[in-house]
Amino acid sequence: MIRTINVSKSFGGRKVLDKISMTVEEGEIFGLLGPSGAGKTTLIRILTGQLAFEEGEAAVMGRNVRELKGKDKKQFGIMMDDFGLYERLTCFQNLKVFADIYGVSSERIHEVLAEVKLTDAETREASKLSKGMRERLRLARALLHQPKVLFLDEPTSGLDPQTANEIHEMILKRKEAGCIVFLTTHNMTEAEKLCDHLVLLNEGHIVEYGAPRELCLRYDHQKRIEVVTTDGETKEWPFGEESAAGIAELMRSGSLLTIHSKEPTLETVFMELTGRRLEV
Repeated sequence: MIRTINVSKSFGGRKVLDKISMTVEEGEIFGLLGPSGAGKTTLIRILTGQLAFEEGEAAVMGRNVRELKGKDKKQFGIMMDDFGLYERLTCFQNLKVFADIYGVSSERIHEVLAEVKLTDAETREASKLSKGMRERLRLARALLHQPKVLFLDEPTSGLDPQTANEIHEMILKRKEAGCIVFLTTHNMTEAEKLCDHLVLLNEGHIVEYGAPRELCLRYDHQKRIEVVTTDGETKEWPFGEESAAGIAELMRSGSLLTIHSKEPTLETVFMELTGRRLEV
């Protein structure tokens, strides 16, 4: 449904995307995980026809992005941080502007505001919304016309955990409804929770690709087990007979409280591959 082959883009002689190749399958949440400045937003702008690129090929829903028409773009929902709101208009009025463009009924506006839990704020001006409410209104705008492909650029950046979790649940519901979701984030937890597959992007290069769990297991070099005993002691053992015997003894004595494998996180994998933290 989304495919790029060797896509490259430069600004002022600086290459911000370098030979990006990837495929997004129908019905999945696909993530671009990387720090600020990695090229994530640039790639979304290319895929949605907002930005030209110098090299390579890109297609969305079988259409070359260089040839996207208005009817094609109406099948996209886009949520980006710099897509502003009309500050003096109410939540309903903000969506009415785009409902008229898309030919969407007022009833649908009420439906989508309820979906993002802004029914009680329908008549409140955008300037009086909290940051979390503003992000939900931006998401409502992206969902308004029931798009087939949803592009979300850092949709929970700077939000409190409860609001971020609410947006996560809305995103998962769109996937269940058959929508393709293309997500950029530098939030490791968000990527692990939402994404079926993702690429790790650093300085315009794809450094790794796969399912989140698969990537963590692929770079599990140490293969260790962590146990916590009933007296609060934490122990680590390598995989092998020693750990098996030790765990068996703890279980026999009733001293085993928890047991976990110690595979790396996506953050650890990214640092191993790039030497950088995802938040940078």
